[in-house]
Amino acid sequence: MELKVKIYLTDDDGEKFMGIGVIWLLEEIEKAGSLRKAAANLKISYTKSYSMLKKAEENLSFPLVERKKGGSNHEGIVLTDKAKEFIKHYWDFQNRAKERVKEEYINFGKEIASLSEEEKNG
Repeated sequence: MELKVKIYLTDDDGEKFMGIGVIWLLEEIEKAGSLRKAAANLKISYTKSYSMLKKAEENLSFPLVERKKGGSNHEGIVLTDKAKEFIKHYWDFQNRAKERVKEEYINFGKEIASLSEEEKNG
């Protein structure tokens, strides 16, 4: 038996707007300096990545990226300072939450093992 935990945030309507995919997208934007390149590197469409970013910004109520103007192809994007802080807080939260779930999973495993022993012993 194995435990898999997915953590994501939802809006007031229960619609998912933030999960590990958005964090990966933000981290890739930081590396690539472009939403289009970040999306390509993650093998998701530009439209999907744009939608993920927009939905996250709307629900968090602060900008995650700042668009650069100029350059030869007029393309460029950087993370805001708040986005960088958010990423750090998200990773910290996720790690703490998964540790707590792991502890509960160990207790659950002991309870299940106890049930199995009872069945064997009749």
